Amino acid sequence: MNIWPEFWNHIPEDDRPVIRSIITELLSTGVLFGDIGRAREMFLVAREFQKELADYLSVVGLDLVTDPEQPILQARPVPGDCGLAAKFSKEETLTVLTLWRIYDELRMEQASDVIVITVNDLYARLKLYFEKVTLPTESPLKETLNKFKQRRFIRLEKDDDMFGESRIEILPTLARAIPFDSPADWAEHADLFRAPDGDQETTTETIQQ
Repeated sequence: MNIWPEFWNHIPEDDRPVIRSIITELLSTGVLFGDIGRAREMFLVAREFQKELADYLSVVGLDLVTDPEQPILQARPVPGDCGLAAKFSKEETLTVLTLWRIYDELRMEQASDVIVITVNDLYARLKLYFEKVTLPTESPLKETLNKFKQRRFIRLEKDDDMFGESRIEILPTLARAIPFDSPADWAEHADLFRAPDGDQETTTETIQQ
């Protein structure tokens, strides 16, 4: 049975399967990053029907946010209006804070927009930024990275023999989901988790799965 809302009857039938895929992507991950392959095709259609998508998402308290420099559409929960904001555990928070800082620094230092590190690089920075905190072991770190991959914060190329050599591409979607204004703003948030007994959680502007 092919169900389609009457208020979108103006959308051509050929575009409707793609619109379904776009909405599924935005509601399941919070972001559409249309840089390559199928995602690029979806992004081009989404840009054509951006107003329709924004109106649809606004019903559940989501704001459709664009990026002027990257092919990114993000479904960001409106504070106080949306019950879909997700919370990270302490281990996840430490990891996402570290990834954000690495991305911010390397983006300023290198000419390429592609930011790639290894898991060993990530762990070394975790120890540097949060030296007094108990850091996640390999198994929780794997779970965290898989979660961030599902949320389109990173791309992960695993090395089955040596997990530490697995490659992490930090996507610009991470900086959009956790929008610190500056390194000083980042440091203020990071300080909340630098105490040895810190057990804070953080709310992110992304979709809860």
